[in-house]
This record gives sequence, C-alpha cells and structure tokens, in this order.
Amino acid sequence: MRLSDLPKGASAVVERVEDSHPDDLIAQRLRDLGFVEGEQVRLVARGPIGADPLLVQIGSTRFALRRAEAARVSVRAQEVA
Repeated sequence: MRLSDLPKGASAVVERVEDSHPDDLIAQRLRDLGFVEGEQVRLVARGPIGADPLLVQIGSTRFALRRAEAARVSVRAQEVA
C-alpha cells in the first residue's frame, strides 16, 4: 500500500521509499526526514482540494507532503493490538 492511499487517521509502518531514478533527491530527502523502514506513520489530514497536500506524522513531527511524494512511500497497515 502507498502512504498516499492510507485512510485519514490510519497508522502504518514504513516498508521503503522507492527511487524513481538513480540519485533521486526527493526519495533521499524523504529518508532524511525519517521515512525509513520500520517507522510508524499516521495520516493526520488531507487537503481540501484533490486531497493535496497530505499531513503525515512520524513520531511527534508532522510533514505536509504532496500526494506524488507520499506515493513513493510503501507502507503496511499497523496491526491493532
């Protein structure tokens, strides 16, 4: 599943950030921001027009991402304990 497809309010775990080409600066920036394997993420909100941007939370930090950027992040649904 892609981070961009996550329902509002849902949590997931990052599996990977996909590079669209070698030396992909956007993918590297996402990794630098904390979108790395095993990190928990939550989709906090979607923008009013075209659901863009997305407000995503990792730990206590929130980021606004374009849908195209969020689509590069593969996630798996968070299992409910």
